[in-house]
Amino acid sequence: MTEGSRGRPRSDEARQAILTAALGLAERDGYTAVTMKGIAEAAGVGRATVYRWWPTRAAVLMEALSELSVRLATPAPTDGPEADLLAFLTATFAMNERGPSRTVLLGLTADAQHDAAIGAAVAELTARRRALLRGLLERLDGEWNVPLELVVDMVFGVMWYRMIDGHGRVDATTAAELCRAVAKLSGRRADAAST
Repeated sequence: MTEGSRGRPRSDEARQAILTAALGLAERDGYTAVTMKGIAEAAGVGRATVYRWWPTRAAVLMEALSELSVRLATPAPTDGPEADLLAFLTATFAMNERGPSRTVLLGLTADAQHDAAIGAAVAELTARRRALLRGLLERLDGEWNVPLELVVDMVFGVMWYRMIDGHGRVDATTAAELCRAVAKLSGRRADAAST
């Protein structure tokens, strides 16, 4: 959904200011209150600059969310597959438990129900996250009792359901509990993922 090829090349400083402003506004005012005019004002750039690079508020927020997920929720490999899985889930859940990420992700998902372009962008983002999780699961030794795609759905399903319903936290405790559940599904000792 990014429009980096439109018009003049982007100034990285202005681009980062716009993405940061968009996330800040979403966190402060909520997803639906974010406007292109507001983003431009908060970033200290002209509205034409924002429109030159992104066609809609959703496009700005999608790019901001994508970059945030790479920066905050893609930890570097550690010393083993169990530790890597726990680190990935802990970082992913922390990003979506608080801050603008949760607001933006839920807002984009709602808009995706009636906008095919937003739907495609959300699907692309979630596909990247699913591929990362599946890759981590494939590194675990064991004999899986269920298809890995179902395990991916189960893990991220917990996150989405709790984000939407709000009945439970999406935090480090949740990450550790899911790692223990995944260990059981893979035939590994249940405590392997928490060490």
